[in-house]
Amino acid sequence: MASSEDVKSLFPAMVKRFNPEKAEGITANIQFDLAGDNGGLFWLKIADGAVDHGAGAIDNPAMTVKASADDWHAVATGQMNAMQAFMTGKLKVLGDMSLAMRLQTMFAQ
Repeated sequence: MASSEDVKSLFPAMVKRFNPEKAEGITANIQFDLAGDNGGLFWLKIADGAVDHGAGAIDNPAMTVKASADDWHAVATGQMNAMQAFMTGKLKVLGDMSLAMRLQTMFAQ
């Protein structure tokens, strides 16, 4: 099981892996709603070829990712395939599905 600190550290790690070339033309707020004792609300903001991250709710998310904190940790660290997690209901995406499909390339492992 991932600790609360493990989950919180995923978002700065995603910022470091961000590939701005793959985010060309994207301006979007993304909300992460992670369930469980080690979960919480987190966000990414993509704009002008850059990404920022934070905790809490974000205004007007283009997409919301819902999962248990443990399942999101497994997806974000490459221990679980994102598409498989989606297809089995461990990962739910509300909103812009085309943005969801591009996330994997923007934040490649």
